[in-house]
Amino acid sequence: MAFLDQSFSLDELPVATTNNFEPLPAGWYTATINKAEVKNTKSGTGQYIAIRYDITGPTHQGRVVFGNLNIKNDNVKAAEIGRQQLGEIMRAIGLTRVTDTDQLIGGQLSIKLVVKNDAQYGDSNELKGFKASGSAPAFRAAESSAVPLPHFLASSPPASPGAASKASPPWGKK
Repeated sequence: MAFLDQSFSLDELPVATTNNFEPLPAGWYTATINKAEVKNTKSGTGQYIAIRYDITGPTHQGRVVFGNLNIKNDNVKAAEIGRQQLGEIMRAIGLTRVTDTDQLIGGQLSIKLVVKNDAQYGDSNELKGFKASGSAPAFRAAESSAVPLPHFLASSPPASPGAASKASPPWGKK
């Protein structure tokens, strides 16, 4: 048993007003991957990546959506779909190689949600698509990669259109 160093009274504690567990309306949302980890399937014969997406817009900011990607499964089709989805996510957030789920964390993308009706659990959201949010991302090197990417694949933002004409190389100055 652990004693608290103060007393808590129910009438003095705040009431949560943002705990809305209703599914989000179907559509595209921008999101950031906040958590990604590999878990074993219930049968113990497969693995999936459990991903937490934090919604950043255009509406419902702060809401959270969870999704699973089968990466190893006795059902070949399930593993194929999961790997396709992982590829979509990697393209959307600009990764060319993933060796650790931590590389997905912080990735920003657009996710497509649908509302799925389950007789036992009621309505819930299901992820049905992934794409780059805004402009296409520059591809980032995998953190564990020892080979640097060529300069045209680096993650630095492109120069503004007029930047080349404003800055002359040292040998071009008179």
